[in-house]
Amino acid sequence: MKIALNSIDIAVIVGYIVILFGIAFWASAASKKKNDNLFLANKSLGWFAIGLTMWGTNVGPSMLLASASAGYSSGIVSGNFAWYAFLFIMMLAFIFAPRYLGAKASTLPEYMGKRFGQFTRYLLAWYTLITILISWLSLGLFAGGILVKQILGIPMWESVIIMVVFASILTAAGGLKAIAYTSVFQMLLLIGVSLTLTLIGLHKVGGLTGLYHATPAHYWKLFQPNTDKDFPWLPIILGYPIMGVWFWCTEQSMVQSVLGSKSLKEGQLGASFIGWLKILDVPLFILPGIICFVLFPHLKDSSEAYLVMITHLFPDGMKGLIIVVLLAALLGNIGSSLNSVSTVFTMDIYLKKNKPNATNAEIIKIGRWVTVFSAIISVMVALAIDNIKGLNLFNIFQSVLGFLAPSMSVVFLFAVFWKKTTSRAVNLILTVGTAFCLSVAVMYWWIFPVEKYHFWPHFMMISFYLFVILSIATVVISKLGKNNLDENTLGLEKLPKTSKVVWISWALLVLVMVSLYLYFN
Repeated sequence: MKIALNSIDIAVIVGYIVILFGIAFWASAASKKKNDNLFLANKSLGWFAIGLTMWGTNVGPSMLLASASAGYSSGIVSGNFAWYAFLFIMMLAFIFAPRYLGAKASTLPEYMGKRFGQFTRYLLAWYTLITILISWLSLGLFAGGILVKQILGIPMWESVIIMVVFASILTAAGGLKAIAYTSVFQMLLLIGVSLTLTLIGLHKVGGLTGLYHATPAHYWKLFQPNTDKDFPWLPIILGYPIMGVWFWCTEQSMVQSVLGSKSLKEGQLGASFIGWLKILDVPLFILPGIICFVLFPHLKDSSEAYLVMITHLFPDGMKGLIIVVLLAALLGNIGSSLNSVSTVFTMDIYLKKNKPNATNAEIIKIGRWVTVFSAIISVMVALAIDNIKGLNLFNIFQSVLGFLAPSMSVVFLFAVFWKKTTSRAVNLILTVGTAFCLSVAVMYWWIFPVEKYHFWPHFMMISFYLFVILSIATVVISKLGKNNLDENTLGLEKLPKTSKVVWISWALLVLVMVSLYLYFN
Protein backbone atom coordinates (compact mmCIF):
# COMPACT_ATOMS: atom_id res chain seq x y z
CA MET A 1 0.00 0.00 0.00
CA LYS A 2 1.26 3.46 -0.93
CA ILE A 3 -0.60 6.47 0.43
CA ALA A 4 -1.43 9.14 -2.12
CA LEU A 5 -0.60 12.63 -0.86
CA ASN A 6 -1.58 15.72 -2.85
CA SER A 7 0.14 19.12 -2.94
CA ILE A 8 -1.72 20.37 0.17
CA ASP A 9 -0.59 17.35 2.21
CA ILE A 10 3.00 17.74 1.00
CA ALA A 11 2.97 21.45 1.83
CA VAL A 12 1.71 20.69 5.35
CA ILE A 13 4.42 18.02 5.81
CA VAL A 14 7.19 20.35 4.62
CA GLY A 15 5.88 23.19 6.80
CA TYR A 16 5.73 20.95 9.87
CA ILE A 17 9.30 19.73 9.29
CA VAL A 18 10.56 23.31 8.90
CA ILE A 19 8.84 24.30 12.16
CA LEU A 20 10.19 21.21 13.94
CA PHE A 21 13.77 21.93 12.89
CA GLY A 22 13.30 25.61 13.76
CA ILE A 23 12.20 24.72 17.27
CA ALA A 24 15.06 22.21 17.46
CA PHE A 25 17.73 24.82 16.69
CA TRP A 26 16.04 27.35 18.98
CA ALA A 27 15.91 24.84 21.83
CA SER A 28 19.53 23.90 21.26
CA ALA A 29 20.64 27.55 21.29
CA ALA A 30 18.51 28.36 24.35
CA SER A 31 19.91 25.43 26.31
CA LYS A 32 23.44 26.77 25.84
CA LYS A 33 22.47 30.02 27.55
CA LYS A 34 20.88 28.33 30.56
CA ASN A 35 21.99 25.76 33.05
CA ASP A 36 18.68 23.91 33.03
CA ASN A 37 18.44 20.96 35.38
CA LEU A 38 16.28 18.27 33.84
CA PHE A 39 15.80 16.66 37.24
CA LEU A 40 14.34 19.65 39.12
CA ALA A 41 10.97 17.89 39.11
CA ASN A 42 12.45 14.97 41.04
CA LYS A 43 10.37 14.09 44.11
CA SER A 44 7.85 16.84 43.30
CA LEU A 45 5.30 15.15 41.01
CA GLY A 46 1.63 15.05 41.94
CA TRP A 47 -0.89 12.36 41.01
CA PHE A 48 -2.18 14.16 37.90
CA ALA A 49 1.29 14.61 36.39
CA ILE A 50 2.24 11.03 37.27
CA GLY A 51 -0.81 9.55 35.55
CA LEU A 52 -0.46 11.67 32.42
CA THR A 53 3.27 11.02 32.16
CA MET A 54 2.83 7.25 32.46
CA TRP A 55 0.03 7.26 29.89
CA GLY A 56 2.08 9.44 27.55
CA THR A 57 4.97 6.97 27.83
CA ASN A 58 2.63 4.06 27.10
CA VAL A 59 0.71 5.74 24.26
CA GLY A 60 2.47 6.34 20.96
CA PRO A 61 2.32 5.79 17.20
CA SER A 62 3.53 2.19 17.57
CA MET A 63 0.61 1.49 19.89
CA LEU A 64 -1.86 3.18 17.54
CA LEU A 65 -0.77 1.07 14.57
CA ALA A 66 -0.64 -2.18 16.56
CA SER A 67 -3.95 -1.65 18.41
CA ALA A 68 -5.86 -0.73 15.26
CA SER A 69 -4.36 -3.79 13.56
CA ALA A 70 -5.55 -6.03 16.40
CA GLY A 71 -8.99 -4.41 16.39
CA TYR A 72 -9.31 -5.02 12.65
CA SER A 73 -8.44 -8.70 12.87
CA SER A 74 -9.81 -9.72 16.28
CA GLY A 75 -12.11 -7.07 17.80
CA ILE A 76 -11.75 -5.83 21.37
CA VAL A 77 -10.02 -8.92 22.77
CA SER A 78 -6.63 -7.16 22.61
CA GLY A 79 -8.16 -4.66 25.03
CA ASN A 80 -7.10 -7.14 27.73
CA PHE A 81 -3.61 -5.69 27.41
CA ALA A 82 -5.05 -2.33 28.46
CA TRP A 83 -7.82 -3.27 30.88
CA TYR A 84 -6.24 -6.33 32.54
CA ALA A 85 -3.30 -4.05 33.32
CA PHE A 86 -5.17 -2.45 36.24
CA LEU A 87 -4.27 -5.42 38.45
CA PHE A 88 -0.55 -4.89 37.89
CA ILE A 89 -0.77 -1.13 38.16
CA MET A 90 -2.44 -1.83 41.52
CA MET A 91 0.53 -4.05 42.42
CA LEU A 92 2.79 -1.11 41.61
CA ALA A 93 0.73 1.15 43.89
CA PHE A 94 0.45 -1.13 46.93
CA ILE A 95 3.44 -3.50 46.74
CA PHE A 96 6.29 -2.05 44.71
CA ALA A 97 5.93 1.74 45.11
CA PRO A 98 6.09 1.61 48.96
CA ARG A 99 9.33 -0.37 48.73
CA TYR A 100 10.90 1.79 46.03
CA LEU A 101 10.05 5.03 47.84
CA GLY A 102 10.87 3.58 51.25
CA ALA A 103 14.34 2.66 50.02
CA LYS A 104 14.70 6.21 48.60
CA ALA A 105 15.77 4.77 45.24
CA SER A 106 15.92 6.97 42.15
CA THR A 107 16.25 4.05 39.73
CA LEU A 108 15.29 0.41 39.82
CA PRO A 109 18.90 -0.80 39.42
CA GLU A 110 19.71 1.36 42.46
CA TYR A 111 16.94 -0.32 44.48
CA MET A 112 18.12 -3.78 43.51
CA GLY A 113 21.69 -2.74 44.25
CA LYS A 114 20.66 -1.80 47.78
CA ARG A 115 18.79 -5.08 48.11
CA PHE A 116 21.32 -7.49 46.57
CA GLY A 117 24.61 -5.61 46.11
CA GLN A 118 26.35 -3.48 43.49
CA PHE A 119 27.03 -6.37 41.10
CA THR A 120 23.27 -6.86 40.75
CA ARG A 121 22.95 -3.16 39.99
CA TYR A 122 25.61 -3.57 37.27
CA LEU A 123 23.77 -6.55 35.75
CA LEU A 124 20.49 -4.65 35.74
CA ALA A 125 22.19 -1.82 33.83
CA TRP A 126 23.09 -4.35 31.11
CA TYR A 127 19.57 -5.77 31.20
CA THR A 128 18.23 -2.23 30.78
CA LEU A 129 20.41 -1.84 27.69
CA ILE A 130 19.03 -5.04 26.18
CA THR A 131 15.41 -4.11 26.87
CA ILE A 132 15.82 -0.56 25.53
CA LEU A 133 17.58 -1.88 22.44
CA ILE A 134 14.93 -4.51 21.72
CA SER A 135 11.63 -3.42 23.25
CA TRP A 136 11.87 0.34 22.68
CA LEU A 137 14.41 1.03 19.93
CA SER A 138 14.01 -1.96 17.59
CA LEU A 139 10.22 -2.23 17.96
CA GLY A 140 9.89 1.53 17.49
CA LEU A 141 12.07 1.34 14.41
CA PHE A 142 10.02 -1.61 13.13
CA ALA A 143 6.75 0.31 13.56
CA GLY A 144 8.31 3.39 11.97
CA GLY A 145 9.55 1.27 9.08
CA ILE A 146 6.03 -0.02 8.49
CA LEU A 147 4.72 3.55 8.51
CA VAL A 148 7.35 4.84 6.05
CA LYS A 149 6.90 1.75 3.86
CA GLN A 150 3.15 2.37 3.69
CA ILE A 151 3.58 6.07 2.93
CA LEU A 152 6.36 5.85 0.34
CA GLY A 153 5.84 2.31 -0.93
CA ILE A 154 9.48 1.30 -0.41
CA PRO A 155 11.05 -1.88 1.06
CA MET A 156 11.37 -2.27 4.84
CA TRP A 157 15.20 -2.11 4.85
CA GLU A 158 15.12 1.29 3.15
CA SER A 159 12.40 2.47 5.55
CA VAL A 160 14.32 1.62 8.73
CA ILE A 161 17.53 3.18 7.41
CA ILE A 162 15.63 6.38 6.60
CA MET A 163 14.21 6.40 10.13
CA VAL A 164 17.64 5.97 11.75
CA VAL A 165 19.25 8.66 9.57
CA PHE A 166 16.51 11.21 10.25
CA ALA A 167 16.54 10.42 13.99
CA SER A 168 20.29 11.05 14.01
CA ILE A 169 19.87 14.36 12.15
CA LEU A 170 17.16 15.50 14.58
CA THR A 171 19.37 14.53 17.51
CA ALA A 172 22.30 16.50 16.11
CA ALA A 173 20.05 19.52 15.55
CA GLY A 174 18.70 19.44 19.08
CA GLY A 175 15.55 17.69 17.89
CA LEU A 176 15.21 15.62 21.06
CA LYS A 177 14.83 18.83 23.07
CA ALA A 178 12.31 20.12 20.57
CA ILE A 179 10.26 16.94 20.71
CA ALA A 180 10.43 17.08 24.50
CA TYR A 181 8.89 20.59 24.34
CA THR A 182 6.13 19.43 21.97
CA SER A 183 5.58 15.88 23.28
CA VAL A 184 2.44 16.72 25.27
CA PHE A 185 0.95 18.57 22.29
CA GLN A 186 1.73 15.66 19.96
CA MET A 187 0.23 13.14 22.37
CA LEU A 188 -2.96 15.19 22.70
CA LEU A 189 -3.06 15.59 18.92
CA LEU A 190 -2.75 11.84 18.38
CA ILE A 191 -5.51 11.20 20.92
CA GLY A 192 -7.65 13.86 19.24
CA VAL A 193 -7.04 12.22 15.86
CA SER A 194 -8.11 8.81 17.15
CA LEU A 195 -11.23 10.29 18.73
CA THR A 196 -12.05 12.09 15.47
CA LEU A 197 -11.47 8.88 13.51
CA THR A 198 -13.76 6.99 15.85
CA LEU A 199 -16.56 9.56 15.63
CA ILE A 200 -16.37 9.92 11.83
CA GLY A 201 -16.17 6.15 11.43
CA LEU A 202 -19.13 5.54 13.74
CA HIS A 203 -21.17 8.01 11.70
CA LYS A 204 -20.26 6.14 8.51
CA VAL A 205 -21.33 2.73 9.88
CA GLY A 206 -24.55 3.92 11.55
CA GLY A 207 -23.40 4.40 15.14
CA LEU A 208 -22.53 1.81 17.76
CA THR A 209 -25.64 -0.24 16.94
CA GLY A 210 -24.75 -0.36 13.25
CA LEU A 211 -21.16 -1.27 14.07
CA TYR A 212 -22.25 -4.07 16.41
CA HIS A 213 -24.56 -5.66 13.83
CA ALA A 214 -21.95 -5.36 11.06
CA THR A 215 -19.27 -7.29 12.96
CA PRO A 216 -19.01 -10.89 14.17
CA ALA A 217 -20.35 -11.42 17.69
CA HIS A 218 -16.96 -12.56 19.01
CA TYR A 219 -15.50 -9.13 18.17
CA TRP A 220 -17.13 -7.84 21.38
CA LYS A 221 -15.89 -10.44 23.84
CA LEU A 222 -12.76 -9.98 25.94
CA PHE A 223 -12.29 -13.72 26.41
CA GLN A 224 -12.06 -16.00 23.38
CA PRO A 225 -12.05 -19.83 23.36
CA ASN A 226 -8.75 -21.59 23.89
CA THR A 227 -8.91 -22.65 20.25
CA ASP A 228 -8.53 -19.01 19.15
CA LYS A 229 -5.24 -18.57 17.30
CA ASP A 230 -4.31 -15.08 18.49
CA PHE A 231 -5.98 -14.44 21.87
CA PRO A 232 -7.08 -17.63 23.70
CA TRP A 233 -8.34 -16.93 27.21
CA LEU A 234 -6.01 -19.21 29.23
CA PRO A 235 -2.72 -17.76 27.88
CA ILE A 236 -4.08 -14.27 28.56
CA ILE A 237 -5.00 -15.18 32.15
CA LEU A 238 -1.68 -16.93 32.87
CA GLY A 239 0.76 -15.31 30.47
CA TYR A 240 -0.14 -11.63 30.44
CA PRO A 241 0.59 -11.19 34.18
CA ILE A 242 4.25 -11.98 33.48
CA MET A 243 4.40 -9.10 31.01
CA GLY A 244 2.17 -6.96 33.22
CA VAL A 245 4.43 -7.21 36.27
CA TRP A 246 7.53 -6.47 34.17
CA PHE A 247 6.07 -3.55 32.22
CA TRP A 248 4.09 -1.79 34.96
CA CYS A 249 6.14 -2.64 38.07
CA THR A 250 9.79 -3.09 37.02
CA GLU A 251 10.30 -1.16 33.75
CA GLN A 252 12.28 2.00 34.51
CA SER A 253 10.59 4.28 31.96
CA MET A 254 7.12 3.40 33.31
CA VAL A 255 7.97 3.50 37.02
CA GLN A 256 10.12 6.65 36.88
CA SER A 257 7.14 8.98 37.40
CA VAL A 258 6.11 7.19 40.60
CA LEU A 259 9.70 7.33 41.86
CA GLY A 260 9.55 11.11 41.41
CA SER A 261 6.28 11.54 43.36
CA LYS A 262 5.92 14.02 46.24
CA SER A 263 4.81 11.25 48.56
CA LEU A 264 3.61 7.66 48.60
CA LYS A 265 0.01 8.92 48.57
CA GLU A 266 0.59 10.95 45.38
CA GLY A 267 2.35 7.99 43.75
CA GLN A 268 -0.52 5.63 44.60
CA LEU A 269 -3.13 8.10 43.35
CA GLY A 270 -1.10 8.66 40.18
CA ALA A 271 -1.06 4.92 39.57
CA SER A 272 -4.83 4.89 40.06
CA PHE A 273 -5.16 7.71 37.52
CA ILE A 274 -3.25 5.79 34.83
CA GLY A 275 -5.58 2.86 35.57
CA TRP A 276 -8.56 5.07 34.76
CA LEU A 277 -6.87 6.46 31.64
CA LYS A 278 -6.16 2.94 30.32
CA ILE A 279 -9.93 2.43 29.99
CA LEU A 280 -9.79 4.88 27.08
CA ASP A 281 -7.40 2.67 25.09
CA VAL A 282 -10.21 0.51 23.72
CA PRO A 283 -12.46 3.30 22.33
CA LEU A 284 -9.55 5.47 21.16
CA PHE A 285 -7.11 2.96 19.68
CA ILE A 286 -8.83 -0.40 19.09
CA LEU A 287 -12.28 0.77 17.98
CA PRO A 288 -10.93 2.56 14.85
CA GLY A 289 -9.56 -0.81 13.71
CA ILE A 290 -12.96 -2.48 14.19
CA ILE A 291 -14.62 0.34 12.23
CA CYS A 292 -12.03 -0.13 9.48
CA PHE A 293 -12.99 -3.82 9.33
CA VAL A 294 -16.57 -2.79 8.48
CA LEU A 295 -15.69 0.01 6.04
CA PHE A 296 -12.72 -1.69 4.34
CA PRO A 297 -13.13 -5.44 4.94
CA HIS A 298 -10.65 -6.71 2.33
CA LEU A 299 -7.29 -5.37 3.55
CA LYS A 300 -4.45 -7.80 2.87
CA ASP A 301 -2.48 -6.48 5.84
CA SER A 302 -4.29 -5.49 9.04
CA SER A 303 -1.33 -3.26 10.03
CA GLU A 304 -2.58 -0.83 7.37
CA ALA A 305 -5.91 -0.28 9.17
CA TYR A 306 -5.03 2.97 10.96
CA LEU A 307 -3.52 4.68 7.92
CA VAL A 308 -6.32 3.44 5.66
CA MET A 309 -8.80 5.18 7.95
CA ILE A 310 -6.77 8.39 7.89
CA THR A 311 -6.40 8.26 4.09
CA HIS A 312 -10.09 7.69 3.33
CA LEU A 313 -11.85 9.62 6.11
CA PHE A 314 -9.72 12.73 6.59
CA PRO A 315 -9.70 15.73 4.21
CA ASP A 316 -6.64 16.92 2.28
CA GLY A 317 -4.10 18.69 4.43
CA MET A 318 -5.17 16.92 7.60
CA LYS A 319 -3.83 13.64 6.18
CA GLY A 320 -0.41 15.19 5.70
CA LEU A 321 -0.46 16.76 9.18
CA ILE A 322 -1.34 13.52 10.94
CA ILE A 323 1.21 11.47 9.00
CA VAL A 324 4.03 13.89 9.77
CA VAL A 325 3.03 14.03 13.46
CA LEU A 326 3.14 10.22 13.57
CA LEU A 327 6.58 10.26 11.94
CA ALA A 328 7.89 13.03 14.21
CA ALA A 329 6.72 11.17 17.33
CA LEU A 330 8.34 7.96 16.08
CA LEU A 331 11.58 9.78 15.29
CA GLY A 332 11.54 11.24 18.78
CA ASN A 333 11.07 7.80 20.34
CA ILE A 334 13.90 6.33 18.25
CA GLY A 335 16.23 9.24 18.97
CA SER A 336 15.43 9.11 22.69
CA SER A 337 16.08 5.37 22.74
CA LEU A 338 19.45 5.81 20.99
CA ASN A 339 20.34 8.49 23.51
CA SER A 340 19.24 6.29 26.45
CA VAL A 341 21.37 3.36 25.28
CA SER A 342 24.39 5.65 24.92
CA THR A 343 23.82 7.25 28.33
CA VAL A 344 23.28 3.99 30.25
CA PHE A 345 26.35 2.32 28.73
CA THR A 346 28.63 5.35 29.05
CA MET A 347 27.64 6.48 32.56
CA ASP A 348 26.61 3.24 34.31
CA ILE A 349 28.99 0.74 32.73
CA TYR A 350 31.95 2.37 30.95
CA LEU A 351 32.71 4.99 33.63
CA LYS A 352 31.97 2.79 36.66
CA LYS A 353 33.61 -0.44 35.55
CA ASN A 354 36.09 0.34 32.75
CA LYS A 355 37.49 3.86 32.90
CA PRO A 356 36.31 5.93 35.90
CA ASN A 357 38.80 8.73 35.16
CA ALA A 358 37.87 9.20 31.50
CA THR A 359 38.08 12.73 30.13
CA ASN A 360 35.04 14.55 28.78
CA ALA A 361 36.33 14.07 25.21
CA GLU A 362 36.66 10.32 25.79
CA ILE A 363 33.15 10.16 27.24
CA ILE A 364 31.71 11.96 24.20
CA LYS A 365 33.66 9.71 21.84
CA ILE A 366 32.50 6.45 23.45
CA GLY A 367 28.93 7.78 23.57
CA ARG A 368 28.98 8.46 19.83
CA TRP A 369 30.40 5.03 19.04
CA VAL A 370 27.75 3.36 21.21
CA THR A 371 25.05 5.36 19.39
CA VAL A 372 26.34 4.22 15.99
CA PHE A 373 26.68 0.61 17.13
CA SER A 374 23.19 0.67 18.68
CA ALA A 375 21.71 2.08 15.49
CA ILE A 376 23.27 -0.73 13.42
CA ILE A 377 22.09 -3.42 15.86
CA SER A 378 18.58 -1.94 15.99
CA VAL A 379 18.32 -1.94 12.17
CA MET A 380 19.31 -5.62 12.11
CA VAL A 381 16.82 -6.53 14.87
CA ALA A 382 14.02 -4.52 13.22
CA LEU A 383 14.60 -6.35 9.91
CA ALA A 384 14.65 -9.68 11.78
CA ILE A 385 11.33 -8.79 13.46
CA ASP A 386 9.94 -7.99 9.99
CA ASN A 387 10.66 -11.60 9.00
CA ILE A 388 8.52 -13.02 11.82
CA LYS A 389 5.59 -14.77 10.16
CA GLY A 390 2.30 -16.08 11.48
CA LEU A 391 1.59 -13.21 13.91
CA ASN A 392 -0.24 -9.91 13.43
CA LEU A 393 1.48 -6.64 14.27
CA PHE A 394 0.03 -6.44 17.79
CA ASN A 395 1.09 -9.99 18.65
CA ILE A 396 4.58 -9.39 17.26
CA PHE A 397 4.96 -6.56 19.77
CA GLN A 398 3.53 -8.61 22.63
CA SER A 399 5.55 -11.74 21.81
CA VAL A 400 8.80 -9.78 21.89
CA LEU A 401 7.87 -8.40 25.32
CA GLY A 402 6.71 -11.86 26.43
CA PHE A 403 10.22 -13.28 26.07
CA LEU A 404 11.90 -10.32 27.77
CA ALA A 405 9.58 -10.25 30.79
CA PRO A 406 10.04 -13.54 32.73
CA SER A 407 13.50 -12.95 34.19
CA MET A 408 12.72 -9.41 35.41
CA SER A 409 9.33 -10.44 36.81
CA VAL A 410 10.91 -13.33 38.70
CA VAL A 411 13.75 -11.21 40.10
CA PHE A 412 11.54 -8.38 41.37
CA LEU A 413 8.71 -10.57 42.68
CA PHE A 414 11.13 -12.71 44.68
CA ALA A 415 12.95 -9.58 45.85
CA VAL A 416 9.81 -8.20 47.51
CA PHE A 417 7.98 -11.40 48.51
CA TRP A 418 10.72 -13.77 49.68
CA LYS A 419 13.37 -12.51 52.08
CA LYS A 420 15.46 -15.67 51.63
CA THR A 421 16.19 -14.86 47.98
CA THR A 422 19.97 -14.69 47.53
CA SER A 423 22.04 -12.35 45.39
CA ARG A 424 23.54 -15.35 43.61
CA ALA A 425 20.09 -16.54 42.54
CA VAL A 426 19.13 -13.07 41.32
CA ASN A 427 22.37 -12.62 39.38
CA LEU A 428 22.07 -16.02 37.69
CA ILE A 429 18.46 -15.33 36.67
CA LEU A 430 19.47 -11.97 35.20
CA THR A 431 22.29 -13.55 33.18
CA VAL A 432 21.70 -17.23 32.45
CA GLY A 433 17.92 -16.91 32.80
CA THR A 434 17.71 -14.01 30.35
CA ALA A 435 19.98 -15.83 27.86
CA PHE A 436 17.74 -18.90 28.16
CA CYS A 437 14.58 -16.85 27.46
CA LEU A 438 16.15 -15.14 24.44
CA SER A 439 17.36 -18.51 23.11
CA VAL A 440 13.81 -19.84 23.27
CA ALA A 441 12.66 -16.68 21.48
CA VAL A 442 15.16 -17.22 18.64
CA MET A 443 13.96 -20.81 18.21
CA TYR A 444 10.30 -19.70 18.32
CA TRP A 445 10.71 -16.99 15.69
CA TRP A 446 13.44 -18.18 13.34
CA ILE A 447 14.99 -21.65 13.90
CA PHE A 448 11.68 -23.51 14.32
CA PRO A 449 9.30 -20.71 13.25
CA VAL A 450 5.84 -20.92 14.70
CA GLU A 451 4.08 -20.67 11.31
CA LYS A 452 5.77 -23.91 10.18
CA TYR A 453 6.12 -25.87 13.42
CA HIS A 454 2.80 -26.19 15.21
CA PHE A 455 4.09 -27.87 18.37
CA TRP A 456 4.62 -24.46 19.97
CA PRO A 457 2.08 -23.33 22.58
CA HIS A 458 0.83 -19.75 22.48
CA PHE A 459 3.64 -17.24 23.10
CA MET A 460 1.97 -16.05 26.32
CA MET A 461 1.91 -19.62 27.62
CA ILE A 462 5.61 -19.90 26.76
CA SER A 463 6.15 -16.73 28.81
CA PHE A 464 4.28 -18.33 31.71
CA TYR A 465 6.30 -21.57 31.43
CA LEU A 466 9.57 -19.60 31.36
CA PHE A 467 8.43 -17.74 34.47
CA VAL A 468 7.69 -21.02 36.29
CA ILE A 469 11.06 -22.52 35.30
CA LEU A 470 12.98 -19.43 36.45
CA SER A 471 10.96 -19.28 39.69
CA ILE A 472 11.86 -22.89 40.52
CA ALA A 473 15.50 -22.15 39.69
CA THR A 474 15.44 -19.12 42.01
CA VAL A 475 14.13 -21.20 44.92
CA VAL A 476 16.62 -24.03 44.34
CA ILE A 477 19.64 -21.72 43.99
CA SER A 478 18.61 -19.69 47.04
CA LYS A 479 18.10 -22.83 49.15
CA LEU A 480 21.52 -24.17 48.16
CA GLY A 481 23.30 -20.90 48.90
CA LYS A 482 23.85 -18.78 51.99
CA ASN A 483 21.62 -15.75 52.48
CA ASN A 484 23.44 -12.81 54.05
CA LEU A 485 20.93 -10.19 52.91
CA ASP A 486 18.45 -8.31 55.05
CA GLU A 487 15.55 -6.49 53.40
CA ASN A 488 15.11 -4.34 56.54
CA THR A 489 18.27 -2.42 55.62
CA LEU A 490 16.15 -0.73 52.93
CA GLY A 491 14.24 1.19 55.60
CA LEU A 492 10.86 -0.35 54.74
CA GLU A 493 9.70 -0.36 58.36
CA LYS A 494 9.20 3.44 58.21
CA LEU A 495 6.60 3.53 55.43
CA PRO A 496 3.41 5.56 56.01
CA LYS A 497 0.03 3.89 55.93
CA THR A 498 -2.12 4.02 52.80
CA SER A 499 -4.68 6.84 53.05
CA LYS A 500 -8.44 6.44 52.76
CA VAL A 501 -8.53 8.52 49.56
CA VAL A 502 -6.21 6.00 47.89
CA TRP A 503 -8.32 3.06 49.01
CA ILE A 504 -11.53 4.72 47.75
CA SER A 505 -9.98 5.60 44.38
CA TRP A 506 -8.77 2.06 43.83
CA ALA A 507 -12.01 0.48 45.08
CA LEU A 508 -13.99 2.49 42.50
CA LEU A 509 -11.56 1.53 39.72
CA VAL A 510 -11.79 -2.16 40.62
CA LEU A 511 -15.60 -1.93 40.59
CA VAL A 512 -15.62 -0.30 37.13
CA MET A 513 -13.11 -2.80 35.68
CA VAL A 514 -15.02 -5.82 36.99
CA SER A 515 -18.22 -4.35 35.51
CA LEU A 516 -16.54 -3.88 32.11
CA TYR A 517 -15.31 -7.46 32.08
CA LEU A 518 -18.75 -8.78 32.98
CA TYR A 519 -20.43 -6.62 30.32
CA PHE A 520 -18.08 -7.63 27.50
CA ASN A 521 -18.33 -11.34 28.21
